[in-house]
Amino acid sequence: MKTFITNSKEETVALAEKVAGQLNNHDVIFYTGGLGMGKTAFTQGLCNGLGITADVTSPTFAIVNQYDGYPLSLFHFDMYRIENEDQLYNIGFDDYLDYDGVLAIEWSENIADFFYDNNITIHFEKLDETTRRITIEGIDCNW
Repeated sequence: MKTFITNSKEETVALAEKVAGQLNNHDVIFYTGGLGMGKTAFTQGLCNGLGITADVTSPTFAIVNQYDGYPLSLFHFDMYRIENEDQLYNIGFDDYLDYDGVLAIEWSENIADFFYDNNITIHFEKLDETTRRITIEGIDCNW
């Protein structure tokens, strides 16, 4: 586990670009932290780091935003409204586990019980209007 402090959206994006360099096919990233914590900015950085050119937006109303790339795509989920395994199945979530790519999941605590593997967890904490404490578990962050 390693903790970082970012002082701007640009620093959050840059941190995520570094994290992207550590990702592998089928990695699942659990985001934790409330609204306005920088999760979408972090996802923009993941896309940048994976070589995906995309205008990243929050998947709040779409449930999933897909950003196609090669060799990896990124699937950005919002699980805020998912309350049980049936709902998870009904959105086709299990299909995404077979695609070549990385899953980044907001409100992951709503589906954590359905995963048994060691996943990557990124916790976002707002310290003030521009400063975030970002704690990363599950990957090597020794850069």
